[in-house]
Amino acid sequence: MRNTAKITTAVLAAGALTLGLTACGGDSSSATDGPLIVAASPVPHAEILTYVKDNLAKKEGLDLEVKEFTDYVTPNTATQDGSVGANYFQNKPYLDDFNKKNGTDIVPVVTVHLEPLGLYSRKVKKADDLKSGATVAIPNDTVNEARALKLLAANGLITLKAGVGNEATPSDITKNPKNLKFKELEAAQTPRSLDDVDAAVVNGNYAIESDLEPAQDALVLESPKNNPYGNFLAVKKGNEDDPRVKKLAKLLTSPEVKKFIQDKYAGSVLASF
Repeated sequence: MRNTAKITTAVLAAGALTLGLTACGGDSSSATDGPLIVAASPVPHAEILTYVKDNLAKKEGLDLEVKEFTDYVTPNTATQDGSVGANYFQNKPYLDDFNKKNGTDIVPVVTVHLEPLGLYSRKVKKADDLKSGATVAIPNDTVNEARALKLLAANGLITLKAGVGNEATPSDITKNPKNLKFKELEAAQTPRSLDDVDAAVVNGNYAIESDLEPAQDALVLESPKNNPYGNFLAVKKGNEDDPRVKKLAKLLTSPEVKKFIQDKYAGSVLASF
């Protein structure tokens, strides 16, 4: 995944100021009387947060600031070091893997939505039409790669080793009747690979950003039933009781947000509450 954030020069300057305040013991992202700064992926997370900011936060007395990041790493590192007060972009298996590998202690607060992972193609109309030896792009980070392989297995394209978990890789494939070949890419690059591969497994947020409509365009799509990959608001451990975080958690799981998700994303993003 890319390790660059979509940040303007002004935001970089603000980040430098934040670091200065941290050194003096005055980090506004963790002070409960300042604005709550939330790191988020642009779509749909930042869009949902912006809806809350523009329509619900003032009435609740919440000063909310949304910062967009285009990768899956920086939001967690920024939350850990206090540059932001919370983040909203990830699921539990991904967070567990991130904490384990990076020694961080970020925890979920409330689950908001699911972005179903999907298989897309510009070459075929049905998954069964993939030819022998077809190349399929999949995300290369640990959890999303396993998730992609499980999606393919659930739809009969491959068989995975029994009991394989969230660290599955192509080496765990026991049956591959179409002799599919796998191209491992950063998650953000998978939709951009569609002209170069036969199919690609794409995360829901990156699909929407690329003008794909998961509910309409995916050859196969994850089922929301008992799905462990819901996306949630997360904070550094110890900040769960921050009054601002509690207010945002309440607003993110409100009837107004559920309606916003249903109306705006038409089944491509599913409310999880």
